[in-house]
Amino acid sequence: MTVSVWQADDSQPIREVDLLVIGGGIVGCTAAYFAQQAGREVLITEMRDLALGASGRNAGFMITGPDTYYHHAIEKYGHAVTREVWAISEQTHRYWRGFAGRNQVPIRECGSLLLAESAHEARDLELAARALNADRIEVEYLTRDPLQRGFHGAIRQPWDGAVHPVKLTEAVFTESGAALVTNNEVYRIEQTKPGVVMVYSRLFRFQARQVMICTNAYAALLEPYFLGKVIPTRAQVLATAPLKQSVLDTCGYSDYGYMYYRETFDGRLLLGGARNQFKALENDTHDDRVTDPVQRALEAYLKQRFPDVDAPVERRWAGIMGFSVDGLPLVGTLPDKPDVGFAVGFTGHGLALGAATAERAVDRLLKGTHAGAVDASRLG
Repeated sequence: MTVSVWQADDSQPIREVDLLVIGGGIVGCTAAYFAQQAGREVLITEMRDLALGASGRNAGFMITGPDTYYHHAIEKYGHAVTREVWAISEQTHRYWRGFAGRNQVPIRECGSLLLAESAHEARDLELAARALNADRIEVEYLTRDPLQRGFHGAIRQPWDGAVHPVKLTEAVFTESGAALVTNNEVYRIEQTKPGVVMVYSRLFRFQARQVMICTNAYAALLEPYFLGKVIPTRAQVLATAPLKQSVLDTCGYSDYGYMYYRETFDGRLLLGGARNQFKALENDTHDDRVTDPVQRALEAYLKQRFPDVDAPVERRWAGIMGFSVDGLPLVGTLPDKPDVGFAVGFTGHGLALGAATAERAVDRLLKGTHAGAVDASRLG
């Protein structure tokens, strides 16, 4: 997010704003919605357009839970935090279903399968299922491959689903009632006194009472505070031409979430992942071009696990995710700019955690409410 002096010389017209949201993805639009519900007038500014970043480049999975298997999450974050993150995910999906139902957004209530690529991963899945069941989360552990594609076992979460992520983002934006300025890079944020934040962008100098940063992977390009806290990470996907016959009726995750697949609403097989095989290439980058090594790995996986698919690969794309340093979203206000809040660092799980996290971020900014497990104060 850099802007040259030829593009903007700090003499842009001043536009007064009550609450400015920076970022027009799913989280930014949801933050705008909750701010509007709190009685605020909201404007969203976006460097491209709605859902043109990671919000429109993901697989559209509504899979409940954190970014790691449940028992590992308990080991990493503690039991109480893991339970809270699960509840954030459940609440997020309730919100998505509400937006989808009110706005005719395509959604498929197909459940999900967390699949084991190895006997070792199958043992991990069994431990995860036991931990979930102990917390009265009624997943089903399967000792055999329910897809008959060479997996070693699975967890079935029947309440999960798949959604059209772009249409969902558009629906949330519509309900937010927010104004929108697109194709407008932000390059500086200043706060010199309470209740006055100057946000310099290519088209305007916004004078806002309060600001919410929802730029996820691009947060560190805007504010040094996020350096080392949010790491841009590339994810890649391919999609076949529409299939003559369906081969998958669920959302599938495997290899500890590094591989994922579903059928789209127009009958294509979507397959993504493999970045763990090329970490030096895929981590810490804002370059959203596809790369040959990852795409070759996806094609090999397609042939290995879905040999019955004879449709050609028709589309390939990449998106940049924002990975937080500890795997949980970050909610708070900037230390030197108390009227600038943020909700970033979703670690590839924006559709799992985004809505309820955005709600907490708005409450944090407007009311000073602690954001619980996702509050950035945990990082010190």
